Amino acid sequence: MNQSLSLKWNLESLFPGGSASPQFATFVGESETLCAAWLQQLQADGEVAPDVGKLSGWTERLQTIVSRLREADAFVSCLTSQDMGDKRAVAWTERIQTLSAKFKQAADLFDAKLASVPDPIWQEWSGHSARSAVLFPLNERRDSAKDKLPPALEAVASELAVDGYHGWGEHYNTIVGRIAIPWEENGVTAQLSVGQAANKLDDPVPAIRDLMAIKWEEAWAGQADLGADTLNRLAGFRLKLYGMRGWNDPLREPLRLNRMSRETLDAMWSAVEDGLEPLKRYLALKARRLGKDKLSWHDVDAPIATSQAKIPFEEAAKIITDAFEQFSPDMAKLARKAFNEQWIEAEDRKGKRPGGFCTSAPISKQSRIFMTYSGTPGNVSTLAHELGHAYHGNLVEGLPPLAQDYAMNVAETASTFAEALVSDALLRRAASDEEKLALLDDRLQRAVAFCMNIRARFLFETRFYDRRTQGMLEAADLSELMVEAQKEAFGNALGSWHPHFWASKLHFYITEMPFYNFPYTFGYLFSTGLVAVAEREGAAFSKRYDDLLRDTGMMTVEQLGVSHLGVHLDRPDFWQDAVSRVIADVEAFAELCKE
Repeated sequence: MNQSLSLKWNLESLFPGGSASPQFATFVGESETLCAAWLQQLQADGEVAPDVGKLSGWTERLQTIVSRLREADAFVSCLTSQDMGDKRAVAWTERIQTLSAKFKQAADLFDAKLASVPDPIWQEWSGHSARSAVLFPLNERRDSAKDKLPPALEAVASELAVDGYHGWGEHYNTIVGRIAIPWEENGVTAQLSVGQAANKLDDPVPAIRDLMAIKWEEAWAGQADLGADTLNRLAGFRLKLYGMRGWNDPLREPLRLNRMSRETLDAMWSAVEDGLEPLKRYLALKARRLGKDKLSWHDVDAPIATSQAKIPFEEAAKIITDAFEQFSPDMAKLARKAFNEQWIEAEDRKGKRPGGFCTSAPISKQSRIFMTYSGTPGNVSTLAHELGHAYHGNLVEGLPPLAQDYAMNVAETASTFAEALVSDALLRRAASDEEKLALLDDRLQRAVAFCMNIRARFLFETRFYDRRTQGMLEAADLSELMVEAQKEAFGNALGSWHPHFWASKLHFYITEMPFYNFPYTFGYLFSTGLVAVAEREGAAFSKRYDDLLRDTGMMTVEQLGVSHLGVHLDRPDFWQDAVSRVIADVEAFAELCKE
């Protein structure tokens, strides 16, 4: 690995020239032409069911356009995230959304034609061994087409969604761009972006956390009316569309998109709720460690040490690749490639979007990772998390595009598994009890995030959708719902809450995936179970792990559990075992605290 690693990614190897790239403009133009021609071809055939030849041609065209759309969307998401002031990139976002709407119109028509194919013809076509990898997603499309509006109406909804539904979702970026938080340091006052300010919320110095928490809440309160308008419009659009389709459960779509059953979701949340008391004990222990009766909301992710050495980016890279190497040389190889070939945007600077993500460009066969790195252990965890996503993307590269389309919940499995590898490796080589305590605290912070914070988001969103059916909610109503959900999910274990969390969290505004919350908890607990298996089986498990990840676009989560692990995810046993492993960390933390 290079000794001096860049903190800025290289987008030039995708499309040179940034948002002004002529190559990208050509690529998008060609994609628009392909999509329009495919739609015209589908429309020209009317309601006639396709024969075997047309099925092959249409499926090939579908996969070609899917890959091009993912490539374009990955590039544009990188542009808008690295510089929220890049207006040309924002314009590209709108154009890609328009193309996506046109593609969805064609894909809905394709799906309707799939559903109309007589079973004998379908069996003849699908029986070819070369199509085995895409049968699961194609059968999925055949089934879902029967559950939607007629293609013409779905097409209208998609067209209107560009400037309506998706437009409201993009409004979050406009709101974030309006926020500049004044911050004085070393006698100099600077205007911090949201991303920079967020790093202050888990600063080792309590006074810094406390002051930023006040400024943070004030900043989002100042934009609350805009945020409330946005969330109300997003939920209103979804509920009206669901109503037209005859759906009466807002979880119907996210569960289908995540290829999981309501029974699995309920079994998971039941196990999480049963594990609440040990996590409350951890929060109480941490509060005493920090000299407080109860932790404030912004103390949950605070380090337990009053001072904390910064971890240079190069050192973080070595920690991660060494941890990956112990489990899988292939994982380590992918991580080294990401660092050396500048797949990672980690620079701490103004103008960047908050948060982190990994996006894959399937045609270029590369990934890009976005975050703001300031040298904290939490940043190292985030980096490992996103590299886990990149490894998953790398494993499915050789599959047909339709088979690469794995759901969010299993995507989060690869990322949280990667985090766990780094955490376990650090814990094994910890030189002192204080170091072990800090590492356990980092692990338990993630447990709180996935089992308490994410659950609060799920409770909030579920209740928000229920209330939204009666009309729009004001900002104050949303804040009240948010605090109620936080208190329930945390067992009232904190001394202060984050009323405007609903306004600040990007996940509530994402239009590609409704209920952008429970898949994180699924991924965390599923990966926790996988770590337990890896500990029992050792290096031999790495191949089975790779096989599981490759199958994520070709099975339901329940099928993955049975096929690769021999477990039933719609029953509580697996989830209870995973939660028990978290509880073991609480016991170890308590022992080191001498309590």
